[in-house]
Amino acid sequence: MIITADSYLLKEMLRIRLVEEALADKYSEQEMRCPMHLCIGQEAIAVGVAAALKITDRAYSNHRAHGHYLAKGGNLKAMIAELYGRATGCCGGRGGSMHMIDLDVGFMGATPIVGGTVPLAVGSAWASKLQKKNEVTVIFFGDGCFEEGVMHESLNFAALHSLPILFICENNDFSVYTRINERQPDRPIYRVAQAHGIKSAYGDGSDVEQVLKMTSNAVDDLRDGFGPWFLEFSVFRWREHCGPDFDHHLNYRRPDEIESGLAKCPIQSYLKILLGRGVLNSDDLTILENEIQAEISTIFQSVLRDEMPTIDDARTYLYA
Repeated sequence: MIITADSYLLKEMLRIRLVEEALADKYSEQEMRCPMHLCIGQEAIAVGVAAALKITDRAYSNHRAHGHYLAKGGNLKAMIAELYGRATGCCGGRGGSMHMIDLDVGFMGATPIVGGTVPLAVGSAWASKLQKKNEVTVIFFGDGCFEEGVMHESLNFAALHSLPILFICENNDFSVYTRINERQPDRPIYRVAQAHGIKSAYGDGSDVEQVLKMTSNAVDDLRDGFGPWFLEFSVFRWREHCGPDFDHHLNYRRPDEIESGLAKCPIQSYLKILLGRGVLNSDDLTILENEIQAEISTIFQSVLRDEMPTIDDARTYLYA
């Protein structure tokens, strides 16, 4: 099939979904010995944001980084190898799921420390401005990160220096199992960012075209020197906070919430739109799925043959 701009968005979301589902299926084999935070249900944000960026733009992420890494162009084999602790992993098998990095495509890194990458991203944007480079930096974080002091310090600094940075808040309403209304006052997050002197907006994180449009508008502004920007997207996290399973039996979300959240699947919603536009048909979708599944299967088989790190590797890249 011919990949158009529309079908590209679908392909990228579907690829992330199928990779994550494969990881969930294989996690119980006990070969991936690292905690794992899946982004199933949140693919539209990663893909919509990344589609508005250039390869020279930089992205930073958090503990739920797989989708951001892949959407920015991160090497899938290096990612899977990292999860399996192989020396061919993107961090040499040292970091696992929460330490994704691919400098070749501008994915600058992710860490499990909530808010840990936020000031790094601000520093990246400041460097771009000082060096007069027409680059944009994006930082992905969740609603829980908005409770960290460094978040607000970073917003203040970015606003003060008019930095070319785009803050992306993925608001799935929960910090592990605690609702946002039990953690924060009743006010929209993006309005607080606005109070810092930052242009801000709110959107539906399940609508990939809306995410792309809002991000593109913000990125155009940033390239013209009118930064920073803050975008908050609402989204539904399908699976448990950490791990491969569904956790609906814990009853921290009502059955009707779960039903409506799953019904807003970003992939199925966009697929219906593309089918309605005549951009693709069911045969095209089957071909697309088969291509992605073949890629995933080949990579998993290849990674299991890769070398494990040695004790000497533990001392590589250390400052002291």
